[in-house]
Amino acid sequence: MLATSFYQETAFINALYIVAFTLFIVGLSQVTSPLTAVRGNRIAGYGMVVAIVATFLYPGAGNWVLIAIGLIVGTAIGIPSARQVKMTAMPQMVALFNGVGGGAIALIAWAEFREYNGDLTTLEIGIPLVFAAIVGSVSFWGSNIAFAKLQELIGGSPIKVPGGVYLNILLLIGAVACGVLILTGENEELLFIGILVFSAILGNLFVLPIGGADMPVVISTLNAFTGLSAAAAGIALDNTALIVAGMIVGASGTILTDQMAKAMNRTIPSVLLGGFGGGDAAAAAGPTGAEGGTVRSTSAADAAIQLAYARQVVVVPGYGMAVSQAQHAVREMSKVLEEKGVEVKFAIHPVAGRMPGHMNVLLAEADVPYDQLKEMDEINGEFGRTDVSLVIGANDVTNPDARSKPDSPIYGMPILNVDESSSVIVLKRSMSSGFAGIDNPLFVNPKTAMLFGDAKGSITDITAELGNL
Repeated sequence: MLATSFYQETAFINALYIVAFTLFIVGLSQVTSPLTAVRGNRIAGYGMVVAIVATFLYPGAGNWVLIAIGLIVGTAIGIPSARQVKMTAMPQMVALFNGVGGGAIALIAWAEFREYNGDLTTLEIGIPLVFAAIVGSVSFWGSNIAFAKLQELIGGSPIKVPGGVYLNILLLIGAVACGVLILTGENEELLFIGILVFSAILGNLFVLPIGGADMPVVISTLNAFTGLSAAAAGIALDNTALIVAGMIVGASGTILTDQMAKAMNRTIPSVLLGGFGGGDAAAAAGPTGAEGGTVRSTSAADAAIQLAYARQVVVVPGYGMAVSQAQHAVREMSKVLEEKGVEVKFAIHPVAGRMPGHMNVLLAEADVPYDQLKEMDEINGEFGRTDVSLVIGANDVTNPDARSKPDSPIYGMPILNVDESSSVIVLKRSMSSGFAGIDNPLFVNPKTAMLFGDAKGSITDITAELGNL
């Protein structure tokens, strides 16, 4: 009777897990479009609620007081943080929350080690737990460094460590060696702490040499790491929902990492080995970065005239738009232009901003019609018949050196060909280089006029001038 009852209870819990990861998959499928993304998030959230309930139904689920405290503390921190974060800070929030996931998995692995009194010789449990501890810890500490770079708590330029690659290999060998000793019967807790310490140092040294321009790739890579560590922990815990959710995150993060690297025409190893995104190139090139070219400045009134009499305008958003929170002002300007019969499109580079899809999120928040958002491959053929390209703080993804200067660090990276437009207006605060630390000769192109100032203020002024025409 007891066996039958346990079997029925387990079957019911597994059925709940099936419902949970079905909701995960349905929710994920809907976040591919801004039109359904909010609904997709909610559906996935419902799936997580079902998964949590199913986990609590397991006999001996744990200390209910500690579980309640954890839920209360997490909710008290998570909800206000997510609600209050500015869109400009969303990349570092994503990095931070992703790191918390990896850290949680590493702690779960440690707790399970203690639960088994250090006996992880059962390999179907021991190997996944060791893997989860290493990868989860690397993800946690690496995500913290990514957060610090994006938050500008430390410099965005690569921080080189002498012999860094070899040191990282030694750290990985040290972590794996501790894991092997545990799997072969050594149950000293110091060995598991050694795994966490070696992995922690590795996570820091893994991200420090990577420049700010590569942060979108790093974030998606660390996201994949967290997913894989969660899946491994799920295997050790025999938790179906954790396995499926972890594999979904790991697979999607891996695919996204590959897409980001291809968008920069770089291999994933070249990104992860670091070095791109420093300030040396900019320092060598000088303040304009274009061998003494002449900068032409313009005013909001002149820019408005150019835009009003154009047939097609392509807006190229970058991190400058995010910093000034100009997306709503940009949307208002586009409406005014459309009322004047101007066709407006938005050119989206895959790595514009500080995280994958950063510009899409901002423009969707401002209710820009989805069919106006054009990906790089689709819009590049349009620039030749574009009257005005309006570049809002997008430095590196519009840099012609990627096509024409073999010694440039970004040579070969696909860019938005804004220099093929009849004219270009660039909105920037100053002539400083982009996050990659590389100057942009587009700024001194005879076709280009620079409108200096805060992007939101400049766009608002242009919109006002358009209304006066």
